[in-house]
Amino acid sequence: MKRTLIAAACAAGYACTAHAQAAVTLYGLIDAGIFYTNNVKGHSAWQEASGDVTGSHLGLSGSEDLGGGTKAIFRLENGFSVTNGTLRQGGRLFGYQAYTGLSDTRLGSVTLGRQYDSVVDYVAPLSFTGMHPGGNNLAAHPYDNDNLNNSFRVNNSIKYASVNYAGLQFGALYGFSNDTGFDNNRLYSFGASYDAGPLTVAAGYFQANDGGGNTNGALTLTDATFVATSQRTYGAGAAYAFGPARVGVVWTRTQLGGLDTINGPNSLGLVQNGQGASFSNYEVNASYLVTPTLSLSGEYTFTDGALSTASGAHRPKWHEVSLQADYLFSKRTDVYLQGSYQHIDSDGSGLTADIAAQSPSSNDQQLVVAVGLRHRF
Repeated sequence: MKRTLIAAACAAGYACTAHAQAAVTLYGLIDAGIFYTNNVKGHSAWQEASGDVTGSHLGLSGSEDLGGGTKAIFRLENGFSVTNGTLRQGGRLFGYQAYTGLSDTRLGSVTLGRQYDSVVDYVAPLSFTGMHPGGNNLAAHPYDNDNLNNSFRVNNSIKYASVNYAGLQFGALYGFSNDTGFDNNRLYSFGASYDAGPLTVAAGYFQANDGGGNTNGALTLTDATFVATSQRTYGAGAAYAFGPARVGVVWTRTQLGGLDTINGPNSLGLVQNGQGASFSNYEVNASYLVTPTLSLSGEYTFTDGALSTASGAHRPKWHEVSLQADYLFSKRTDVYLQGSYQHIDSDGSGLTADIAAQSPSSNDQQLVVAVGLRHRF
């Protein structure tokens, strides 16, 4: 349950005007489950895990009414593992988001800190990883190449988000390099969405330069999906709801220049030659509310890749299918059953199947089945 705390400043004797009121909300989500993977480097595995479907997190958000429709706002949010209590996102205290800023009922909001890019803000909610009832980490596109599953956040960023203009919302973000080299690890993005009743459409773009090259820059090397001199990701999506059903399509494309490694330094054992790579993702998803407490959802994604390694140029192709059943015990507690399958045609690249959050398979296929419990507060 969200608990709203009226700021204690007034009670402590500080001067308070009629409009200068503050409130802080504590919130969070805990996702714990058991999952089976049929091939982890040649062996099957049973594991207990945190965040099979939605990352476990804890946050504080707040606002202070400054009058005239303007508020000071903030958010501090971390990710953690419920299985061992450790912090995620490289051990950061607030690895999900950490920002402060101003919002206005007519002009929108401007915030500064560690935040999500515009592709995450506008396109991800239409994908299977971001759709209601809340995330699906196992269904991320290969290596989360388009960041729809929030593999990285943007440090040193300033973000603008508009108010809702009759269904239209838009925004932009800039992540500073914080270095004398202006483009040494910087990122910028922009996006928009339009909600017209049953139909929602969205589009977004981001570009990162020398991600991780400067340790104080916009991206952190331990977060980054790729180590490359440049990354451009753009995409669009649409969803249509009718009755208890919803169908959606999402297309994204990621282009990489000067690629050194995929999915973290040398984690796949590939020898890159510093040339480019690209990934085009084509996703179809759907959900159906069988009863007010039971929902069924699924997705299929085809990913067309192109990369160059020491062994030459390759065109790997991925096929991913994910299915999920979710049952609500209450508004705050649900149980889910999830299955994800991936097949890759590696085209001699040396890549193997590699479902998100798993260790790579030893061959071209991998299957994960998970059952878990989520609780929101």
